[in-house]
Amino acid sequence: MADVTALTFLALCLPLAGALAAPFVIRIFGANGAWLLAIAPFLAFLHFLRFIPQIARGEVVTGGYSWVPSYHLSFSWFLDGLSLAFALLITGIGTLIVLYAGGYLKGHKDQGRFFSFIFLFMGAMLGVVVSDSFLMLFIFWELTSITSFLLIGFDHEREAARRAALQALVVTGGGGLCLLAGLLLLWNISGVTEMSRLIGAGDVVRESPLYLAALILVLGGAFTKSAQFPFHFWLPNAMEAPTPVSAYLHSATMVKAGVYLLMRLNPVMGATPAWEILLPFFGGLTLVVGTALAIRQTDLKLKLAYTTVSSLGLLVMLIGFGSDHAVEAAALYLVAHSLFKGALFMVAGIIDHETGTRDITRLSGLMRAMPITWVIAIAAAFSMAGLPPFFGFLAKEEIYTALISGDVRAITFTSIAVFGNALMFAVAFAVALKPFLGRPVEMPKHPHEAPVLLWLGPAVLAVLGLLAAIFSTFTHTVLSSPIASAIRQTPVGIDISLAPHLGLPLALSALTVLLGIGVYWQLDRARFLMAVFLRTIGHGPDHGFDVAISGLVRLASHVMRVLQPGRLEIYVTCTFLCVAAILLIPLVVYGELPRFPAWPADVRLYEWAVFLIAAFGLAAVLVARDRLTAIVSLGIQGFAVAIIFLLFGAPDLSFTQFMVETLSVVILALVMTRLRLSPADRRPLGRRLFDSALALACGLGFTLLLMRATEAPFNDALTTFFNAYSKSIAHGANVVNVIIVDFRGTDTLGEIAVVAVTGLAILALIRIRAGSERKLAANDPAAED
Repeated sequence: MADVTALTFLALCLPLAGALAAPFVIRIFGANGAWLLAIAPFLAFLHFLRFIPQIARGEVVTGGYSWVPSYHLSFSWFLDGLSLAFALLITGIGTLIVLYAGGYLKGHKDQGRFFSFIFLFMGAMLGVVVSDSFLMLFIFWELTSITSFLLIGFDHEREAARRAALQALVVTGGGGLCLLAGLLLLWNISGVTEMSRLIGAGDVVRESPLYLAALILVLGGAFTKSAQFPFHFWLPNAMEAPTPVSAYLHSATMVKAGVYLLMRLNPVMGATPAWEILLPFFGGLTLVVGTALAIRQTDLKLKLAYTTVSSLGLLVMLIGFGSDHAVEAAALYLVAHSLFKGALFMVAGIIDHETGTRDITRLSGLMRAMPITWVIAIAAAFSMAGLPPFFGFLAKEEIYTALISGDVRAITFTSIAVFGNALMFAVAFAVALKPFLGRPVEMPKHPHEAPVLLWLGPAVLAVLGLLAAIFSTFTHTVLSSPIASAIRQTPVGIDISLAPHLGLPLALSALTVLLGIGVYWQLDRARFLMAVFLRTIGHGPDHGFDVAISGLVRLASHVMRVLQPGRLEIYVTCTFLCVAAILLIPLVVYGELPRFPAWPADVRLYEWAVFLIAAFGLAAVLVARDRLTAIVSLGIQGFAVAIIFLLFGAPDLSFTQFMVETLSVVILALVMTRLRLSPADRRPLGRRLFDSALALACGLGFTLLLMRATEAPFNDALTTFFNAYSKSIAHGANVVNVIIVDFRGTDTLGEIAVVAVTGLAILALIRIRAGSERKLAANDPAAED
């Protein structure tokens, strides 16, 4: 078990190692360095592949290290059918993406930096899906947002890339804060901080009065990350990233993090009216919106991006249904979508790389120039369209099996699924056929077949989509059934295959194909109608984001003008108001006001003399007509306190007080006499009264607090400790010195640092003042007079 834990920890660290090595490898080997860099994710893939037999038997693998046991915080992971499938997709497709990026960005000046970002992104997503502890999950969740920000804004010289990166960070980062609050509520409800233990506390969570609040917060995190309506707009804009990022983002990583979270929490928060209403509603709406907007686009990547939005909506809708067939359909479609969408995005990148454009209206006749790419595109399109003999066909059949029923709800969502799948059929073949068929046309670059680094990845994914369907029994045993079993937390056996299975699902598949062919045949007209419809309804959520950010900036500017006006007197006043409130309010509210003791009868004459000196000093401060006199008179108070320390048997403390007070008077006098200040106090009477009341409130607060503290019984534990150990441990006979230098050495160092910084600040003020005077004299010689 220890070996498994260590190896898993090493596998999780491999992407980080790749991120560190990438700039050096690319600098030495150039684009061919991608072959070396791909070893890191491939080794991680092989490590997770070892767990398939164990997971297929229904077992789970846990491990990790305790971090803060008293708070139940640990660095731990949890592998079952769901997390293992995601780990295999992330590392397997990640290996192909690394190779693809080597060819796609060949010769790019920042290729090394790109690989570092993609490896960090891979490691963050891998951490999300294997994390057991809530803490790890949240940290890696936010890391996916940060690394995606870096990748989307990779071409940071373009304003569109910067805006898209910021938008993705704001939307998904805000959702991450919702998720954090949701996880804290789940911790509060269940008392556990690990996913593996939370899964068994479903009844406790569902019966809690905080369930709905926790559900809404969790959905906020999942919906923003997986681009559910109305947060769908950030995902198509993320296409500003280089195509390798788009292919990875859409097939196996960040956008599926929300889907993973919902699948993981299905045993905990599912099977409730709220779950079965909210998820199908928003998932179905996202499915319709995504496919409709995909028809509108002419950019290959944007068409595929909007179909990813719709696919994510379909997955969320199926998770919300929660039945056995719905869970099986979600498991199948999760795998199928990863394979065909990764392949199609890489195909779109190949077309762009080799022709110089992704505009479908400017592409035609590429079949002869790029035959390998065309075959790959057709294979991936068949799977996306749900046609045999590809894995997407099995997923679509299971979707219809899960949704069909006689009630209105089932009919409604079945109709939505047929509509969405038909439009995805049209988009799939628009990407796979439109650029390749027809007569060759003039393009920005002369088209030719891509190098092996570019077509190898999509070819592997397309072939896997075919083999997974042909050998469906094996696929279900090692992948699909364990995923569904983990989601349901009961053993689930998926048995759908390519064998003929007549019935309503097959009829709905045929209807989907007919509708898809019709839309494809009238694709230009459908695009025009959708454009007219979008212009009719006006601005959408994307524009709303810009309005919201603009309003937030204006609000922040207004708040800053109020709270930070640049006037020192306002800052000082606010500070002393807070001090007075902190000191007085608790004493009054909690009834902790001290009892005023009787005046002691044994005050000696010399003690009266010290008090009298302090009183005269205070009076001198109040009546002083210039600042220097006030500063010197203020020093009398400090010297009087030093004498009191001396009289009551604290000579060391008295000496320190004398030194500090002397330095304070000298420094204040030096500063005040060198600064240009008003010779008289010009505050109006009302301001003087307010400042006086505030000063009295602060003084009274400190006085009452000290009096209340002295009423408590004296605890001599520290006195006993210092008396016992000052000589034996610190080897010092002077207890006070030992406390200051040894026991409170760091504290004393901090005080010295404060004094040093204060001295530097004063020196800077003096030099600024002297420099200003020299400049004034140089510009106006008469000013010296």
